[in-house]
Amino acid sequence: MSTDPQFEADHPASCPLSIHDMTVAYHRKPVIWDIDYNAPPGKLIAVIGPNGAGKSTLMRAALGLTPKISGRVHFYGQPYAKQRGRVSYVPQRGSVDWDFPVNALDVVAMGLYRQIGWCRPVRRRHRKEAFDALHRVGMADFAQRQISQLSGGQQQRVFLARALVQNADFYLMDEPFAGVDAATERAIVELLRGLRAEGKTALVVHHDLQTVTEYFDEVVLLNMRLVATGPTEKVFTSENLRKTYGGKLPLLDQVGHRMTMGQVDP
Repeated sequence: MSTDPQFEADHPASCPLSIHDMTVAYHRKPVIWDIDYNAPPGKLIAVIGPNGAGKSTLMRAALGLTPKISGRVHFYGQPYAKQRGRVSYVPQRGSVDWDFPVNALDVVAMGLYRQIGWCRPVRRRHRKEAFDALHRVGMADFAQRQISQLSGGQQQRVFLARALVQNADFYLMDEPFAGVDAATERAIVELLRGLRAEGKTALVVHHDLQTVTEYFDEVVLLNMRLVATGPTEKVFTSENLRKTYGGKLPLLDQVGHRMTMGQVDP
């Protein structure tokens, strides 16, 4: 635990994720800077911003996968190394080598390696847990299918099953809706809502502005710096979107129109 009373006051241990003054740079060029954020527990949270805004970097730096120049990150009041069992990460599907010769069940079972132990056999009960997770995302019939033979949406569901089998409390998902079919998107939404019903939290990089109010309780608007964070109905406004995107996104006019028509609360 932190011994800094001010840090503890500003970043309660009840928060799934607490980021304090985090800055990340590539080749001395800042990507995100001065990030200070507390994720509320039991919520579905969208991370929104233009391309190059640092959304994926935010997640990767929080997990220690990308080096930070400065800042401190805690998960439930402790460094990530002490809370790995409570945190699950779903990276972008495009960052994965899907030609690796394993089937869907093997991929999901990889999520149990902390429980199984490295270089130890995957036992029957572990395979059952993995199969149950596949069933939960509608992929039980594809358990023995090589992952390279699955469609993009099916691969995404397998990756989500791998996250589910870890039985974490906090999920970080980097663009889980990218390139998936409508059925998979509905399945992901139902999965997220199921996690929330269990008291779990999900932080999700998301691009479709038109579904934000339907899918998420909270938003993080990011463009290298935090523009605004908080409940969707208060933060997801035309003004904040223009601050985030610089008024360069044509869809902003459409979203703004929906707000004035009452479909999205200003």
